[in-house]
Amino acid sequence: MVVLDAIHAIQAADANDLAVRWNCKAGRCGSCSAEVNGRPGLMCMTRVSSLPAGAISVAPLRAFPVIRDLVADVSANYEKAARIVPFVPSEEARESFKMHEEDVERLREFHNCIECFLCQDVCHVLRDHPEHADAYAGPRLFVRIAALEMHPLDAGDRVQVAQRAGIAACNVTKCCTEVCPEGIRITDNAIIPMKERVADRRHDPLAKMLGLFSAARGRNEE
Repeated sequence: MVVLDAIHAIQAADANDLAVRWNCKAGRCGSCSAEVNGRPGLMCMTRVSSLPAGAISVAPLRAFPVIRDLVADVSANYEKAARIVPFVPSEEARESFKMHEEDVERLREFHNCIECFLCQDVCHVLRDHPEHADAYAGPRLFVRIAALEMHPLDAGDRVQVAQRAGIAACNVTKCCTEVCPEGIRITDNAIIPMKERVADRRHDPLAKMLGLFSAARGRNEE
């Protein structure tokens, strides 16, 4: 029996109006996210037998407003995602949409995200400092930005997007990676590379010089 089964049993026997969100019951939709014994996880993938003996506590994701019972309002994540400019095809992409296999593999990891938002729930910035929630995108959105930045055929300036999304505030504790049910190496493969690119853009004197040179050349060509 998994925790979601236990919740359904309680719902059927003792609390018919208990609100709980779920869809696939197979760990693929991310909708049954909750905190089981204080640890964020998917209820449909958390076996009761794997938990310590005794009472089991199940609570909604703490980083988000509670709608009712175990249902949290995660809509802010979709609102932030809507601000990110989607894939912008480069001239090369318009001519021939070809990519190296290593680029495909790197992007496939990021696209495995099921948007359970467990990474958002454990993020210290979002969890402990809700006053910064609007200005800080969080791990899930940093993965999305990284997927666009590392796409060889995307022409958008994702480094600037990451900077505006507050990636500098991430303290890389890897807690988001630890709870990801898809095993996405959020910190190592998405956040740290993006933080490095932001730092290079802002503080590397050579990068600044090349940027000024490119800008000047662009103005001359116009």
